[in-house]
Amino acid sequence: MAQGPNYVVLQVVLKEKLLGTGSGNLTELEKAINQQAAKGYRLHTISTASSGSKGFGGGDRVQATMVFEAI
Repeated sequence: MAQGPNYVVLQVVLKEKLLGTGSGNLTELEKAINQQAAKGYRLHTISTASSGSKGFGGGDRVQATMVFEAI
């Protein structure tokens, strides 16, 4: 029987608007984590990097890199 990979790496780009507070970004992270959990993986590591955006209505962009481990 073939086994899947031991690790999966995903990147999610999160956008934070200048106007208003709160964000739907947590639901994007939650969705990605739950999808991998349903496949038999657990979140092993997460790291983030941010950069600013100067466009109209722009804000910070955060890139979350997540490493999932097979359980």
